[in-house]
Amino acid sequence: MSKIDVSLFEFAGRTLDLSHTQVMGILNVTPDSFSDGGHLYESEALSFDRALRHAELMVTAGATLIDIGGESTRPGAAEVSEQQEMDRVLPVLERINNALDVVVSIDTSSPALIRESAKLGAGLINDVRSLGREGALQAAVESGLPVCLMHMQGSPATMQRRPNYSDVVAEVKDFLAQQLRRTIAAGIPKEKLMIDPGFGFGKTLEHNLQLLNRMDQLVDLGVPILSGTSRKTMVGQVLDREPQERLIGSLSTVAIAVERGARIIRVHDVAETVDMVRMTEAILNERVVC
Repeated sequence: MSKIDVSLFEFAGRTLDLSHTQVMGILNVTPDSFSDGGHLYESEALSFDRALRHAELMVTAGATLIDIGGESTRPGAAEVSEQQEMDRVLPVLERINNALDVVVSIDTSSPALIRESAKLGAGLINDVRSLGREGALQAAVESGLPVCLMHMQGSPATMQRRPNYSDVVAEVKDFLAQQLRRTIAAGIPKEKLMIDPGFGFGKTLEHNLQLLNRMDQLVDLGVPILSGTSRKTMVGQVLDREPQERLIGSLSTVAIAVERGARIIRVHDVAETVDMVRMTEAILNERVVC
């Protein structure tokens, strides 16, 4: 297994051991999620109780982080207002943080939501735009929260039009290294940063396969890697399966990601992924990690 210089990682009062891989459960609170069809919505109103129940199920299944998203970032998705995103996310964050012992990650690029999430006990900012939106970097610095920086070519509205790279792995690594330097210079210490290669965000199938196969080249950036391939189009393209039929393919990508050095796996299917992670690590380490 690829090694990375990290063990205990602090998430605003909660600590996780990233010397082995943790599982992050996805909690979409949008009406247009690509993979779950917005099942937490009733008409246009979010059922906060239903979201909490879903989070409880994921924690029971072994998730140590829950990632709440209030803006769809599927290809072609439209942006939502900051207020609409906060109205979707903040009540769910508050309920989960009060009820469950789990790190709550907020999947957002919104400066206002970053600030308000920090006040309500969020443990991680997970930003697909790498704090690129105006005011986001300063909001993250002020929040004091750890941040996950992701690579994306273009924006959700344009990213899949014609993704192009000379060397996708080298260019993604270069971008993430630049973002790490930028964020550290702004005042967020390296010990509070992690990276996400951004599978499916401005990448063709070939790009995604190359990036996953060579993801170990990102390990020497010296921060934990988060990998998110769950139910993604890359799995559907290889196997000709709809999102709800992509479990086996997704689990295959998880095994590779763990072997290549990922320390957080972001998924919809928590119980199955926890089993896959534990089995993969037992083989790689030649022992069971409790």
